[in-house]
Amino acid sequence: MARALITTVPFADKDPLPLELLKQAGVNYVINPYNKKLTASELAELIPEFDVLIAGTEDINASVLEKAHNLKFISRVGIGLDSVDLTTARKKNIKVSYTSDAPAAAVAELTLGHILTLLRSSHVSNLQMHNGNWHRYFGRRLAKVTVGIIGTGRIGSRVLQHLSGFTPERVLVHDIKPDTQLKIPGVNLEWVSKEEIFEHADVVSIHVPLTRTTRNMVDKQILLSMKPDAVIINTSRGGIVNEKDLFDVLESGHLSGAAIDVFEKEPYDGPLRQIEKCILTAHMGSMSVDCRTRMEIEATEEAIRFLKGETLLGEVPESEYEEQMRNK
Repeated sequence: MARALITTVPFADKDPLPLELLKQAGVNYVINPYNKKLTASELAELIPEFDVLIAGTEDINASVLEKAHNLKFISRVGIGLDSVDLTTARKKNIKVSYTSDAPAAAVAELTLGHILTLLRSSHVSNLQMHNGNWHRYFGRRLAKVTVGIIGTGRIGSRVLQHLSGFTPERVLVHDIKPDTQLKIPGVNLEWVSKEEIFEHADVVSIHVPLTRTTRNMVDKQILLSMKPDAVIINTSRGGIVNEKDLFDVLESGHLSGAAIDVFEKEPYDGPLRQIEKCILTAHMGSMSVDCRTRMEIEATEEAIRFLKGETLLGEVPESEYEEQMRNK
């Protein structure tokens, strides 16, 4: 009987179907006994006896994979692959799949929510009200600002679609592979450099993968190049925005706010908690009931397809392996 280790948590909390599918397929499964994001050492201790890993964002590095004596397949619940050592997986003949499209809608909507909240200071007013203080904050409307989107892939393009209903004054976009055919009704996209976005946008939203070139992409110098009252949102990957630099810049009074959903080390326990105008959310971009359930079901179905020797639908493409090699 095949054995599957499910490390991502929560899992099947809103819909038991993934577990039912595993049972129907005769797969013996174990759900993460720590009920938290595993460290590499914890995962290395658990993994040796399992054939399949249904994984979250934990670090699946070379040392972990060297302990994975029976592992043949990794099914990522989500899209990010920065936590998976694809080169070592390939050397050990471990196939990898991901749920590339499932999280996009939920992450894009959370991003939009963060943008609106930052522009109106609703988060600060909420905290002040809970402390017994009544203060009415002036804010800005999306229609009256310049928005900058860095990364126009699955999520960034959806954010742009949502923006169409708000008709921002300007929409600046950047991607390492510009899709000049991308059209959003009612929105005139201006393709510019990253530097121009940081310099001119009132709202900057990051939607890029974590790679060698994007790690610490947003540092103190970049943050200080932004308008004094600009806001920045990161719902992509921890490590792209330098958290210490962001704290220093916000504490100095530069920037009117930030929203961070992803962190270099999770759970986050750093100094940004002290900054009232910084929204912190617990890596919950994909955590809408429908998107999270879809991710879990797709990852489970892919694991079952692998165990049955069927064609995989979400296998990681060669380009991802090449990209990871380039960024090592």
